[in-house]
Amino acid sequence: MLTIDRDEAGTVRESASLDLPKAVIWIDLLDPTADETAFVESRTHIQVPSAAELSEIEASSRLQVRRGIIYLSTPILAHSDTPDAFLSPVGFILSPTVLVTVRFAKLVTFDLVAQQIHDDPTLASNVGVFTALLEAIVDRGADVLEGLRGELDRISRKVFHGNPIHLSHAVRSTNTLRLTLSAVGAIGERVSQARDVMLGVGRIASFAHDIGEEWITPEFKVRLRAVMKDVASLNEYEAHLSGKVQFLLDAVLGYITIEQNDLFKVLTIASVVGIPPTLIAGIYGMNFKVMPELDWAWGYSFGLALILVSAVIPLIWFKWRGWF
Repeated sequence: MLTIDRDEAGTVRESASLDLPKAVIWIDLLDPTADETAFVESRTHIQVPSAAELSEIEASSRLQVRRGIIYLSTPILAHSDTPDAFLSPVGFILSPTVLVTVRFAKLVTFDLVAQQIHDDPTLASNVGVFTALLEAIVDRGADVLEGLRGELDRISRKVFHGNPIHLSHAVRSTNTLRLTLSAVGAIGERVSQARDVMLGVGRIASFAHDIGEEWITPEFKVRLRAVMKDVASLNEYEAHLSGKVQFLLDAVLGYITIEQNDLFKVLTIASVVGIPPTLIAGIYGMNFKVMPELDWAWGYSFGLALILVSAVIPLIWFKWRGWF
């Protein structure tokens, strides 16, 4: 798909034919075909990177300058509103005259900026679109982190105020703890994804601000600096969420350990309580010829009472010690 934004008409179209209008400020390539890539390269004299090149993790590959053209790449969170969110590489190619973006997943932020360009004439430039895209990505990242904070608060209330452990329903409690552990782990994964996005956006904003010093207007320099400050604050917020995720993981694992200890305690008490009666029953099971209780009228009752008392005494002692 080839989407072209042009400032003279202020419209966005998904081009079926490969005709490039004049005064182009933004070319957005969404999972481009070989023909679309070749067309853009021939018209703009800009090399369009592939998905593999955009996925490189080293800074030297993500932040480059070639013949006065800035090549930037960063992972962006796709489907950020769903549990199936994933990181997808996005490339920004910024020249003094045009911005080319390359992506391989649909991103809500790009659609929002495309609409924003029509409503705000001050963005009708390549640098304006680039800045607006970074701002939209940061805003979206902030919304994602706020949503994750809400989910963590809900789980935290459930864990610490909902009493998830019920000794009378051990299986149900175990399932609840298992589901809680999975939910916290999933949130931790999404927080990690948001961190990767914020780090990438912060780097490309700083790099573009410094390298494009000559042709970036003062207005957009100020906005790029604001993006860098927002990213720094969001990184601190993300670090706080990461700490809370780790705390909740430790808490849930602690509850699971406590429940396991309670189970072993019950088994230990049961085994200890059963030892004296077994011992007494074993003694009276010996077939000695001389055993006075065999001749007693109440010998059988005495033996049963002795077995019962030997089981009750350990229970009373465990209760007194507060073991159950």
